[in-house]
Amino acid sequence: MNFLSSFFKGKTAPKEAKNDARNSSRPNPTSPHFVVGDLHGTLDLLEHILEQIDHVIGNLEMRDPKLVFVGDYVDRGPSSAAVLNRLNELAHEFPDNVTCILGNHEQMMLDFLDAPEARHARWFRNGAVATLASFGIDIPDEAEWAATANAIADALRSQMGEPMEAWLRTLPTSVRSGNLMVTHAGTDPGRSIEDQSPRVLLWGHPEFLTRVRSDGQWVAHGHTVMENPICGDGRISVDTGAYSTGCLTAAAILPDGTVEFLTTAQPRPED
Repeated sequence: MNFLSSFFKGKTAPKEAKNDARNSSRPNPTSPHFVVGDLHGTLDLLEHILEQIDHVIGNLEMRDPKLVFVGDYVDRGPSSAAVLNRLNELAHEFPDNVTCILGNHEQMMLDFLDAPEARHARWFRNGAVATLASFGIDIPDEAEWAATANAIADALRSQMGEPMEAWLRTLPTSVRSGNLMVTHAGTDPGRSIEDQSPRVLLWGHPEFLTRVRSDGQWVAHGHTVMENPICGDGRISVDTGAYSTGCLTAAAILPDGTVEFLTTAQPRPED
């Protein structure tokens, strides 16, 4: 497949969105943004959504589009290693256009590598078995986890390679454009968008999905599985449980406030 061939087209800056009443209550990034939901080891769905995004970029002749992945690339699905390699490839091919956000599952994996004996249980119980298998590593029964944690970490570090680990450690917890923030799990609605803790961005906040921000900022996020993608009340939710539903979602967010969803499967009907 082409590496998003439409990204090679016009790289000049887009026209600024008009700041009028029509779009003042909508997300207004300074350039088109495609925000892709949690992948969880689903390489086939990743390739599918990339084809759709490339088609939209080419058809609309978009200038300087941004592609942002919201994190949780590993665990649960069968192709974590391949997903990481593909994203790393894209990020290096298009450093000005592709951003990969750190998710809590990547953080758990890095925590495990930093302190295998102390941090293995949390990750192993939350999808690590599939990730390790994608790197050709088996883990024993739970009774043997502590005794084998260091050896498993060494094997993972060897299979992953130093450049991949180094890249994962540089991933940001959020990106911003105009009044749009993209992060993994959401924000604390009671704090300014500039004053968010890394823990909240990675793991979420209890009021994020129920309390509307009052500052006109919009947050696009994954982490919480929704039956259908949602745009409203200052939130754009794009995690549709791809690894279990087959429905990977990307939000196309344009400078004029337009938000459209691309999916790899038909979304569920509303009740």
